[in-house]
Amino acid sequence: MATTINTNTDHHYDRLEEIKQFDESKIGVKGLVDTGLTAIPRFFHHPPENLPTPKPKTQKSKLSIPIIDLSGHRSAVVDQIRHSSSTHGFFQIINHGIPKKVLDQMLSSIKAFFELPETTRIHYYTREASHGVAYSTNFDLYKSKAASWRDTLQVRLGPTPPEWDYVPELCREAVEEWDRGVIKLGEELMGLLSEGLGMERDRLKDMSCLDARTMAAHYYPYCPQADLTVGLTSHTDPGVLTVVLQNEVAGLQVKFGEDWIDVDPVPGGLIINIGDILQIMANDEYKSVEHRVLANPSHEPRVSIAVFFNPSMRDKLYGPLPGLVSPEKPAMYQQFMFSDFMTRFFTKELDGKTLTNYYRVSSKEESELDKQETNESSV
Repeated sequence: MATTINTNTDHHYDRLEEIKQFDESKIGVKGLVDTGLTAIPRFFHHPPENLPTPKPKTQKSKLSIPIIDLSGHRSAVVDQIRHSSSTHGFFQIINHGIPKKVLDQMLSSIKAFFELPETTRIHYYTREASHGVAYSTNFDLYKSKAASWRDTLQVRLGPTPPEWDYVPELCREAVEEWDRGVIKLGEELMGLLSEGLGMERDRLKDMSCLDARTMAAHYYPYCPQADLTVGLTSHTDPGVLTVVLQNEVAGLQVKFGEDWIDVDPVPGGLIINIGDILQIMANDEYKSVEHRVLANPSHEPRVSIAVFFNPSMRDKLYGPLPGLVSPEKPAMYQQFMFSDFMTRFFTKELDGKTLTNYYRVSSKEESELDKQETNESSV
């Protein structure tokens, strides 16, 4: 299927029209690469200030994301996770209980889906997720100032499962098995994180933080002008916790102070990061940090599969947990309904860290008021 996307750069350029033309072609970024293009469409170009600063090839950051062995003594694992969550907001885990065979099948089946013949793949392309499944390029394609060089298959896993007939058959079984493993792992991680805050093991579980799960499987194909765009813009995750499986192609970076740390793939490992709502519930004891993915200059595609854990009780009030609020450390955030929180996330461009800042209180008096409300109402 031959599709031509206009890449002219003259003063008659109509950005919205080019985006619509691309989106309606349903070929995705993978389809653009398959045409053999050497210059990416203009709507993928990011302004220089938003692009990573190239590092000399000889310069390798000494900073790294902690790697935690979950098979260690529980008290030691709790301490390691608490420290990593309060400093980096990210860590990698090994010996996590999900068999390597499950991980490998998940990566290979997702890669195989994105590499289906274009004539087959376009039938799945849709932004409408009423069946619990959507496949498209950038959920914020029409809102963002510049598009990112990736395609995504998104599947709602819980609390209501997807209509499985709409999940591509090629990866359906692998997704189901992966979800079963992630549920068990998520419960273990929530318990460790709860204990790290000095709470009962089931505190986050009892708040329904395990129940709502969404999977986003990202495919980052080769980009012929990787210096002009990104794979995923800098952002924080809005939810409680994210579990990420990635293949051997690097590209994920985490912000630490003013530096960006490369998250190098660990065979059999998984990446864990704290989301905005957990930072808020933890009253800043844990940190949700900005991260991004570079555009892929390699001819081997980067594949990553994220599962986002969110509360399923969307119409309850959330805010700092009562046990983490005291006269010495008042509530740092106001309360909100989770449904309003997520609406705010999805009506903005995926860019930067804005949700925690939006709900942060601006004075000690407001903090004291929020503390009182939290003691009365917070789930």
